[in-house]
Amino acid sequence: MNARYATLDRRKLLTGGSAMAAAFSIAGGRARAADTDVVVIGAGAAGIAAARAVKAAGRSVTVLEARGRVGGRAYTDASLGPSYDAGAMFIHWAERNPWVGLARELGVETAPEPMGGGFRVFADGRPMPDADRRRRRDAFRQIDRRLETVDIGSRDLSIAELLGDLGPDMAPVATSGLLLSIGEESSRISARDYQRLWSGDDLVVPSGYGNLVARSAAGLDIRLNEPVEAIDWSGSGVTVTSRSGTLRARICILTVPVGVLKAETIRFTPALPAATRDALAGLHMGALTKIALKVEGDRFGITPGASFLESGKPEGMINFDMYPDGKDLVIGYCGGDFARQLSQAGPDEAKAHATELLATMIGSEFRKTVKAVSFPAWWTDPFARGAYSVCDPGHDAARDALAQPIGGRLLIAGEATAGGGAMTVGGATLAGRAAATTLARLKV
Repeated sequence: MNARYATLDRRKLLTGGSAMAAAFSIAGGRARAADTDVVVIGAGAAGIAAARAVKAAGRSVTVLEARGRVGGRAYTDASLGPSYDAGAMFIHWAERNPWVGLARELGVETAPEPMGGGFRVFADGRPMPDADRRRRRDAFRQIDRRLETVDIGSRDLSIAELLGDLGPDMAPVATSGLLLSIGEESSRISARDYQRLWSGDDLVVPSGYGNLVARSAAGLDIRLNEPVEAIDWSGSGVTVTSRSGTLRARICILTVPVGVLKAETIRFTPALPAATRDALAGLHMGALTKIALKVEGDRFGITPGASFLESGKPEGMINFDMYPDGKDLVIGYCGGDFARQLSQAGPDEAKAHATELLATMIGSEFRKTVKAVSFPAWWTDPFARGAYSVCDPGHDAARDALAQPIGGRLLIAGEATAGGGAMTVGGATLAGRAAATTLARLKV
């Protein structure tokens, strides 16, 4: 399932390699001796984009990445044989998304979002009655209409509050789709922030969005398996301590997810300023995740690409993509507290839950076709701690506040600071480019 967002104001993103080079040149004589001009923390989409922009300006840049791979939450997983995107999979709002051009530049094919092979709705594993399906469809239309047109006013509400007058029966149904688009309960989502998110057509990358993001990192100085432990910005530059030692730079672009920053696994000297801490306090991570089952044998007459949606209990909603692109996979999507519970339980429990639910939908013979599971569980991943950032009700200014430069030599960037592009790889990329240019223009 796909989010469809209302488009309001967009934050202006700064670009321009020549301006960046000039700014570095102006500042050059004032920085202390450094190992590199810029250190970027994190080799996800934002970090890669920032590093590419700095390198294009002719300056030195080193990227430190905690994982043993690049791409962050954009990751194409081939551990089951047939591959799938374990994290991001859509090039959202393709009309303005930088990855359309990057894919073309790298010779990687993109394609329109598949139309699928039909859509079936279930309640507790059994086909949902037509009357309930119509009621559910009407509820979804209500949320689309209200979120795109309502004037929230001076007080930022949660989406649950905004739709509360639909009543105790309709409101949970209306908001349940957010579990599969935002990955969070509607009571924890800022309605105003949601309204700002960009909309547009979606594309997919048949060879894997994660693979595309990884290809864009070619030629950069990226040091893998280097989780950062401390950042000292007390002097004229920054000193970063990672697993293998220290690295000195004139400026630092920090692109780790909000969940990692909030976990305080990186020590800052001095502490981050109050305005930055307040911004972080107004954001948290959603828990959208996927359960990929490797299957073999009978497909029970199901058309590849069909969607089987379990919607009996809105809080336990899960959508299955059946045999996508004809692959021997069934991929379940779930979010919110239900996804958190499954993530804590682990891959065996996730596999068992998905298998039993599908066996109820399709028949007991389905169990025999399940051979293995891949369960990304971003919520329990120590280098992500969630799927993507969600703005708390009443904190709709948090994204812009988090993007403000710190001390003239440190900037936080990523999907969380991407304004209308938040929660997407495209937004992270634009934010990384903007951060590189913004810091380069500071006289450090």
